[in-house]
Amino acid sequence: MASPSATKKPRRTAERILEVTLDLFNRFGEPNVSTTLISAEMGISPGNLYYHYPAKDELVNALFDRYEKALNPLLSAADDVRHVEDAWLFFHMLFELIWDHRFLYRDLNDLLSKNRRLETHFQFVLKHTTQAVEAVLRGLLRGGAIRPDQPAGPATANAMVVVLTYWLSYEFVREPRKALEAEHAATTLARGAWHVLSLLEPYLEPSQREHLHRLAADYRQP
Repeated sequence: MASPSATKKPRRTAERILEVTLDLFNRFGEPNVSTTLISAEMGISPGNLYYHYPAKDELVNALFDRYEKALNPLLSAADDVRHVEDAWLFFHMLFELIWDHRFLYRDLNDLLSKNRRLETHFQFVLKHTTQAVEAVLRGLLRGGAIRPDQPAGPATANAMVVVLTYWLSYEFVREPRKALEAEHAATTLARGAWHVLSLLEPYLEPSQREHLHRLAADYRQP
């Protein structure tokens, strides 16, 4: 009887191309990765790569589609947030997904300026992310984590989305030689989650504020 490993179907070339491309984009930045480098990394001919993805933009679009597909169910979990610990987990998971596709955020302005489809679709990402953050704020209010006499409004939600969107760019500027390397992921993500949630400090009930400080104790430095 054949072993499971022997009968397992090999991954399709198109899927492997996306995996290798994502790794290279994340490591070096999309502008610094050519299709020639991708084909060399995979050990296939440029023609084989071109057969599956005739242009570099098609690789970017396919990776963005995968990101957006994974993002949507995560954003829907915003409706379940009631307390600071829920929010901490939600934003940490969101940052993990962003980290897995960090080339999008590291090179965001450059990508949007030259890719019309990405420019259009990223507007939906911002819209849906903002709606999810607003849902988090409503959930925290319903759960008693936010003071009812001073609820956080749309301006706070927008500020949180700005930090969320540009946090990795800030980290890269701060330490360009190591901030976006895999070994620094845990610290980078937790620090980002802290800075997003720190915008809620003025609105949190004292016990929830203290709990947030305990959750982020190791990451509260700028």
